[in-house]
Amino acid sequence: MKNIQDHIINEKAPIKKALEQLNKLPNTLTLFVVNEKQQLTGTLTDGDIRRGFLNERSLEDHTGRFVTSNFHYMDNGIDVQKVKKLKNKGIRLLPVIDKNKQIKKVYDLHRLNSVLPLDAVIMAGGRGQRLRPITDTIPKPMIKLGGKPIIEHNIDRLIAYGIENIYISVNYLKEKIMEYFGDGTDKGINIQYIEEEKPLGTAGALSLVKEFENDILLTNSDLFTNIDFEDFYLAFFKRNADMAVASIPYTVNIPYAILEEHKGSITHFKEKPSNTHYANAGIYLLKKELVNKIPQNEFFDSTNLMQDTIDSNKKVIHNPLIGYWIDIGNHEDLQRAQEIVKHI
Repeated sequence: MKNIQDHIINEKAPIKKALEQLNKLPNTLTLFVVNEKQQLTGTLTDGDIRRGFLNERSLEDHTGRFVTSNFHYMDNGIDVQKVKKLKNKGIRLLPVIDKNKQIKKVYDLHRLNSVLPLDAVIMAGGRGQRLRPITDTIPKPMIKLGGKPIIEHNIDRLIAYGIENIYISVNYLKEKIMEYFGDGTDKGINIQYIEEEKPLGTAGALSLVKEFENDILLTNSDLFTNIDFEDFYLAFFKRNADMAVASIPYTVNIPYAILEEHKGSITHFKEKPSNTHYANAGIYLLKKELVNKIPQNEFFDSTNLMQDTIDSNKKVIHNPLIGYWIDIGNHEDLQRAQEIVKHI
């Protein structure tokens, strides 16, 4: 949230000042009340003030006499399950406090779908050969859908889930991506660039990041999807996986009766069966320790990391993606995405 200070008031301030401050806030009519040490002591809404007046407090009283001391906050990292419960309860503003009980950040849960403790890496260095001649002058991630680049749709979706640290791996026509997004300040996030001097595959660029703060969400830049990142993260978290793969259900319908036999004799048959398989959607969650498995500055795909993780007897899961998903790899896929975005 921008301008956190607009929502903070000292407990010794007169209640009239609090009323004036609340009146300037659009929609989020809540103040966070702090003491002289800037420690959070409670919250204040216009409802709290009305109840105070009904209890014979006056405009001459200080804010601390109206405060609600029973409030929701986070002080030991982000608990996504708690965030989900609070959001479902209708809680709008969620403060995060440090060990000194001072406010570090405030999340607007009405604006966000969730708050996920993840760093994101977007792979955006590819050449996009199959989308020529468009990609002769425009990097594939910067092709526009509904008035904004494909990659911006992905970045805005990450922002909607409270992800603020985003790395973008760039190579081909990298300047156009870097100039467009800058350091992310305009979007209220932190964007850093991983500049590939040579193609490093779909995971190799992770080896160039000195240190990740959180576990990692890795995604291709040319995907157009409404994936629920919270659902994906909770599957990863609850099953204590080392790596999770978003998957696309793919059903194969066989138009004939399929025979089953044993030693030359038919034992059973299935009439026109359907078999559902799951395809890799190009979106991954991984514990940050797995980055140590990636060779330094060498070509290395996400599928290599999956296989290495499986071979190490670590837990790799998949989570079906519910919604739309298009891998914009050719002109036909691009046209389909352009039709979908018209209805969003």
